[in-house]
Formats: sequence, structure tokens, C-alpha cells
Amino acid sequence: MRKIRMGMVGGGQGAFIGAIHRIAAQLDNQIELVCGAFSSDPANSIASGKALYLDESRCYASYQEMFEQEAQLGDDKRMDMVAIVTPNHLHFPVAKMALENGFHVMSDKPATVDLSQTLALQDIIEKTGLLYGLTHTYTGYPMVKEAKARIKQGQIGKIKKVVVEYPQGWLATKNDEGSKQATWRLDPKIAGISCCMGDIGVHASNLVEYVTGLVITDVCADLSSHVAGRVLDDDGSVLLRFNTGAQGVLLASQISVGEENSLKIRVYGETASIEWAQLEPNSVLMKFADKPSQLIRAGVGEMDAITQANMRTPAGHPEGYLEAFANIYTQFSYQIRSRLFGNTRDTNIAAMNDVPDIKSAIRGMAFIENVVAASQSEVKWHPFSLIPRKLQNITNDNIYGKENGKN
Repeated sequence: MRKIRMGMVGGGQGAFIGAIHRIAAQLDNQIELVCGAFSSDPANSIASGKALYLDESRCYASYQEMFEQEAQLGDDKRMDMVAIVTPNHLHFPVAKMALENGFHVMSDKPATVDLSQTLALQDIIEKTGLLYGLTHTYTGYPMVKEAKARIKQGQIGKIKKVVVEYPQGWLATKNDEGSKQATWRLDPKIAGISCCMGDIGVHASNLVEYVTGLVITDVCADLSSHVAGRVLDDDGSVLLRFNTGAQGVLLASQISVGEENSLKIRVYGETASIEWAQLEPNSVLMKFADKPSQLIRAGVGEMDAITQANMRTPAGHPEGYLEAFANIYTQFSYQIRSRLFGNTRDTNIAAMNDVPDIKSAIRGMAFIENVVAASQSEVKWHPFSLIPRKLQNITNDNIYGKENGKN
């Protein structure tokens, strides 16, 4: 028995999300970082690895070199999995090469830059038989899992309405575009066909389907770019229809001044409603028509077994963003450990399998393509299709059929 050995692509010096992934992956002492190709700049890549005190021989100049060299190492040394924390345009080629060289993959979302690539990735995963995970972080929160469990148990009755909102304000003005994080997200050659919906709207859609168990069947979308010169959307509103007849609203924005990371979901059933907010992650609020509201707090009273498997601290100690990230990594490590050693003795099997996978990746990329296509069209409702769409070329700052900043 040993730790799962992880390599990383991206996340070098100056990158935000790489450090988050490294902390999360190693939080529960199940995974260790052993190698990496941390930057497209070979010198920065090697320097980043050295700064993390990795073996210099395993600080690689490129991801291609890393996969080739690691694949030649013995079972007692080579990495088991790779974490992909690059901008979007590299997700597919890195994942493809990793899988073809025998390594399990954990990737940042979205899985690729278009649905065709995601479907091709699914074929590679099926062919290789390897594991693939996607860091839809918010599904890792224990109380999100508790909300899901209570809805599945029928505690709010048949769902009638879902409202999910994800407002941020960090891209509200032209002056906000100077950071490395902003630059690539606003570039269609790197980010793909969407900024706001591809970056945070996809988290909201994933959260809706995960918590409710419903499937989006139709969308009506209005995406906008509010800053002159921007090619990609920075704000959007989407109406949703679900497979049960329920309806929903999804709001995502990166120009909502003053907002930080205010993801919130409200699910309204026939007998009760349930609410969870990322800024108050240890609480689930249930409301009723005929009795007082109930505030459910993490660690207080009986919780679902999957919720319990993803909690670390006693009541009153917040389980936050890093812990939610870590839950995805830790449960994924248990999947790999089961493959390597067949040891699931102390593992909650249901929790272990509750990790976003290629199916979530396909739904997410389909959501992005469907809402962009719907926004470009004058037709009101569009079936949610898992077939790649032919979209208008994104080559100017007027792609949504309206002048920037005007609705």
C-alpha cells in the first residue's frame, strides 16, 4: 500500500488554480505530487518543479516529455495519474496523450473546447479502460451531497422549479482584463466559444443536474458581452426545461459589480423547498408551507452516508472550497487504489463513485454549445442536444446579434 502518485500539467509559478489543485490533492494524505510539466515555457516549467522540491529529473520541459519519460519508469516509481490544470485549449490533447500512455486523468473543467473533442475523449477512455475525473468542485461540498440525498428521498416532493445563480464581478470593466486569468478566458482561441458560460455557467448547470437528479431537455438563452471589444460572453440568462416537466432559471454573470463567488441553488418541490449557497457552505435551508423552516447544519444530527464520507470536521468548523476540491481528488484516489490493490475495505463505495466523470464532461460541454447556439438564434426554445452544433464563427465582438453593452 502506498500513496497514489500524481503528475501535473500546468499550474506553474504565477498560476492560481495549480496551487489549489495541489493542496486539495494532498489534503487527505492519499496522493503525492511526484512530477510535472508546469508551463508551456520549458524554463518556467522546470523552475516551478524545483520550487516544489520535486526530483529535478522529474521536472519536465513539456507534457509530451513527461508522459514519454514517465511511461518508461517502473511500477515502483512512475506516476499513476495526471492533473490537468491548463487553459481550456490544452485539456483534450493532454488528456488524450495521458490516457494513451496509461495514466488516469483528473481534469479541470470544461473537459475540452468543443463537444466533438469531448465525445472523442469518451472513445479514448472506453478504449483504454482508464479512469477520468472532472473537477466540478461544488459537487464536492458535503452539504450539496446532503441536499441531493434529501431530494432523492422525496423530502420536498416532486420538483416544480429550480433557480440557480452564479454571479461574479471580477470582469466588470475593461480595466479588469489585465490579469493572466482574464486574458485567456476572453480569448476564443484558448477558452473556446464562451467565457462566462464556459467558465461558471457550466458549473451551475452541473450543480442543477447533480442536486436534483433532473435532466435538462430544452434551453432558451440570452448571452451578452457588456464591455466594448470583448468577443466572448461575460453575462447570460438561460431558461431551462427538464425531463419531468419542471422548469428552471440559470443566471451566470462576471460583470455583476460587488459579487464575489455567489453560487446559489434553490429547488422548489410540491411540499417543500431546499436551498444551498456557496458563501454559506455548511448550511442547507429547507422551507415548508405549513411549518417553520429548518436549517440543517453540517455535522449536526444524522446525515446521509455519502455526506458523512465527505466530511472531516465536527459541527461548527466550516468545510470550504479546498475541502470540496479535496473530496473529488480523494474519492478519485480511492477509485485508482481499488484498481491497483483491490482495497476498498474502509471506503464508502457509493461515495467513491460519486465523482464527476466523462458523462458529466459531455453534459457540460453540450450545455455550453447549446446555450451559445440558442443565444445566436431567433428561435425561442432549443432541444438540449448531445450532437455537436454548427455555431457561427466567433471572430468579432457582435456575435450575439446585438451591440456590446446593449440588450
